[in-house]
Amino acid sequence: MNIKFVVVGKLKEKYFKQGIAEYAKRLSRFCKFSIVEVPDEKAPESLSQAEMDRVMAEEGERILAKIKDREYVYALAILGKERSSEAFAKEIKDLTTYGHSDITFVIGGSLGLTPAVLKRADTQISFGKFTLPHQLMRLVLTEQVYRAFMINEGSPYHK
Repeated sequence: MNIKFVVVGKLKEKYFKQGIAEYAKRLSRFCKFSIVEVPDEKAPESLSQAEMDRVMAEEGERILAKIKDREYVYALAILGKERSSEAFAKEIKDLTTYGHSDITFVIGGSLGLTPAVLKRADTQISFGKFTLPHQLMRLVLTEQVYRAFMINEGSPYHK
């Protein structure tokens, strides 16, 4: 099984890198885990709607270029479907049972994801209505993917 994150921007904070590295190491017994970073589009603080659309389109094209046809894609979106950890674990288990061995999660830039990326996604997932820094979301998502594998294994980790 292959789990891939396609994310906009670079991770700079050492403490986020260390946390993700720890969960990536733990995940290695269940899957091949990778993170693909695409450059974020430089943009000033205040943008017109047209400028925001352009920035999102550029980032969206970079994201889509990193996704293959066979991959099952989760787009992280505030308006996506919320799931419990148990429901998410079951979903991952069911996907692998029915032949999806390549699962990709997409975390967009600060402006979000374009309609083209959302359309390519097989499903949208939300971690609630909170806005979280993209760097923190990488860590939270990595832990939740690990948690899903541990739940499916019947491990007490989830307790």
